[in-house]
Amino acid sequence: MRFTHFSFTLRQLQYALAVRELRGFGKAAERCFVSQPSLSAQIAELEGAIGVSLFDRDQRPVVPTADGERWLAQAEALLRSADGLDGLARQFGDPLGGTIRLGIIPSVAPYLLPTATPVLRERLPRLSVQWIEEKTEVLVTKIQRGELDGAVLALEARLDGLESVGFARDPFLFVCAASDMSHCNGLGTTVQLEQVDPASLLLLDEGHCLRDQVVAACGSSSADRDFRATSLATLVQMVSAGLGVTLLPKLCVKAETARASLTVRVAEPEPFRTLGLAWRHGTTRTPGLWDALRGAFAVAAERAMACAPDAA
Repeated sequence: MRFTHFSFTLRQLQYALAVRELRGFGKAAERCFVSQPSLSAQIAELEGAIGVSLFDRDQRPVVPTADGERWLAQAEALLRSADGLDGLARQFGDPLGGTIRLGIIPSVAPYLLPTATPVLRERLPRLSVQWIEEKTEVLVTKIQRGELDGAVLALEARLDGLESVGFARDPFLFVCAASDMSHCNGLGTTVQLEQVDPASLLLLDEGHCLRDQVVAACGSSSADRDFRATSLATLVQMVSAGLGVTLLPKLCVKAETARASLTVRVAEPEPFRTLGLAWRHGTTRTPGLWDALRGAFAVAAERAMACAPDAA
């Protein structure tokens, strides 16, 4: 191996990458818990050492130069490796302990976490989980960049080559307003999805993977109305008011029927999503940790869905 005296420090790389992400020296200094003059001085020293001007300071917001963008991309990869190396060393002593950063999608977080948190504490008492709730696309990007260790999401979504393992099958149930059966009359106790009028189907907004899964389950991409809910809670209230119907994952039904008057029916052929864990290929987290997390979430999902009201 060739031994080299490096002209930069990992801390300087962190400062520079913060500026690239936040597009400003002031915001980057706040993120890094240093004063702006100190951060600016460190980046100037870094640029002088490598002979590259990383940022166009005349632009607002601040943007990397062309050469700077190429160099910072390599710096980001180096920091990911350094972070993984540091984490691997800690895991040698306690592979099921330490801190893990996990993302979770909005259509799962409020329904699974209340059950999963005590299960995780019981099964993995030395593990601290830091949660971030975001849409699938954002979580996948954060995992690829090394900002998250993994995520809890629906495996039917596009995962761009991430490793994954499922822990629960989450069936979709047909729901309509209990007070207005106009959308349900004639459908029977089991709803055949091909009988559902696409014009009556209410959906989440673009960007939610659950929206795509519901549209796919109903076999129609024409279910596109003026109203698009930004959350499941809003969607359920619209259905409860008799403005349409929708499909809800069983995981969500208990909580949502508790605050809305709904009729719940089995849908045929039974649509479902696969809840699972996803992580970056080559992560330093041990396979044993992912196996332990999978087991914990499987128990939590089973408990959360066991209390869901039976479909009529």
